[in-house]
Amino acid sequence: MDIEQELLRFAGNNAVLIALALFVIVCIMLGVRIVPQSEKYVVERFGRLRSVLEPGINLIVPFLDKVAHKVSILERQLPNASQDAITRDNVLVQVETSVFYRILSPERTVYRIRDVDAAIATTVAGIVRAEIGMMELDEVQSNRAEVIHKIKTQVADAVDDWGIEVTRAEILDVNLDKQTRDAMLQQLNAERARRAAVTEAEGHKRAVELNADAELYAAEQTAKARRIAADAEAYATEVVARAIADNGLEAAQYQVALKQVEALTKLGNGTGSQTIVVPASAMDAFGEAFKMLKGKV
Repeated sequence: MDIEQELLRFAGNNAVLIALALFVIVCIMLGVRIVPQSEKYVVERFGRLRSVLEPGINLIVPFLDKVAHKVSILERQLPNASQDAITRDNVLVQVETSVFYRILSPERTVYRIRDVDAAIATTVAGIVRAEIGMMELDEVQSNRAEVIHKIKTQVADAVDDWGIEVTRAEILDVNLDKQTRDAMLQQLNAERARRAAVTEAEGHKRAVELNADAELYAAEQTAKARRIAADAEAYATEVVARAIADNGLEAAQYQVALKQVEALTKLGNGTGSQTIVVPASAMDAFGEAFKMLKGKV
């Protein structure tokens, strides 16, 4: 009981100091704000924007300033949205999109737009319809990367006033109705058949060209061989003519007789009948050859 009485007496005598200490502790607790790395705090004073607290330890004025909004600065993904659009060639398509964004300036996001996700989704839908409407269906299918780039650029410009950065914008799918798909399938099959026919015709044309080149090459080689043979024969004739000019007609007669002897020798060495009929003129040729050979000797 004595301890309790002493504590009560001490509290009574130092009530002002204790109240002051409690007030200081409360001020410290209210004045110090620790902001997580993934968030930013928007501070108001008497209902008006005072400051934006960055991640880390921050100080505010107790009782005057208050944290009105805690805004996440992590990248967010809008739910996949699907909207109808009509192409320039009057084809109804259903485009499925996905958008990623993050908040850069929380004060502008808080005070300029109420529902961020709904506002961005509406903006994306309008821009997608406008872009698809300026392109034909084939362009939408083949230039999807270009369409995505245009959509992302226009959405980024539209939401810049809200303190938002669009990090990614994707067209996940472009769906068509059954009639359009069937028509495109028929067109695709016709195009494949046309390409196959063109490829076959080009192959036949190439084969004909190669055959013509081969025939031309063979003709050129035959002509070249004939030209070489003619040159050789002309050279031989020239040599014989020169020999006749140098040695007289007897040299030519000697060569003719020698050729006759060689022909008869080959005939005798054949595998056929061994009976050889020798013309009477052949014997004269032998005699002439021996006479000229003796004359040479």
